[in-house]
Amino acid sequence: MSTITSTATKHIADQIPQDLSSQGVHNISMGNLEYKNKRPVFESKLEERSHILKHMACAFRVFGRKGYSEGSAGHISVRDPMDPETFWINPLGRHFSLMRVSDLVHIDGKGNILPDGNQAVINRAGFKIHSHLHRARPDVNAACHAHSVHGKAWSSFGREVEMLNQDACTFYKKHTVYENFGGVVLEDEEGERLAKTLRDNKAIILQNHGILTVGETIDEAAYLFTLLERTCEVQLQVEMASKAGLEKKVIGDEEANFTYFNTSDPETLYTEFQPEYDLEKELTNGAFEK
Repeated sequence: MSTITSTATKHIADQIPQDLSSQGVHNISMGNLEYKNKRPVFESKLEERSHILKHMACAFRVFGRKGYSEGSAGHISVRDPMDPETFWINPLGRHFSLMRVSDLVHIDGKGNILPDGNQAVINRAGFKIHSHLHRARPDVNAACHAHSVHGKAWSSFGREVEMLNQDACTFYKKHTVYENFGGVVLEDEEGERLAKTLRDNKAIILQNHGILTVGETIDEAAYLFTLLERTCEVQLQVEMASKAGLEKKVIGDEEANFTYFNTSDPETLYTEFQPEYDLEKELTNGAFEK
């Protein structure tokens, strides 16, 4: 395995322009206008909840369009801004591509279905995973897990992804592997171990299972999931090419860290999901918002 090195970037930290010395969407935008896709500020928690649930339903639609569904497997959860001890999750058996705001289920930390959401059963494994994630990580407001093809394939190696390209650097030293596959997650102990393994990372590769991502917003977590799925796909392709004799080049730590700093903060990752939201709204005439 080779590593990319560059004398031009040897002292890259000292060469960062002043306006790139802090994280935020200003690092990827330019011009004297306000960027329309910035993370919004809400006037009330009720307004924030409405926004979150629309974007949550959209995330399911995006996952469906990208082919991440697998029977009844897969779940997304979002912490409720009005009652942070509770969260919203998808009902069991509803296809991602059909999800609407009115389908989403509001649930407390004990598994009780609350009356202001859809009155439907949920995925037991989903509750065991997400309840422990939200409890262990107060900064995690959203978590996404699905049995996507390339995530499942790469997870069978029990390895982190390598920094093979710019996009992969979003996960630089911020993803890990959960090696203790014990079958479908039906017990609290498994959920607790998974949450402990996640630590302060953005993503976790569940060995022989799939991938899971988290974020401050549903937009961040959903975008990270689509990005990690694609990163797993590219990694698999590179592995096949390297077996055929092509030399693999891995980005060096300094360059990877620089890229991570400028592209992986919650505000920037929120903006990365907005083109998908706009597309899904156009394709469905906003059906998921109902």
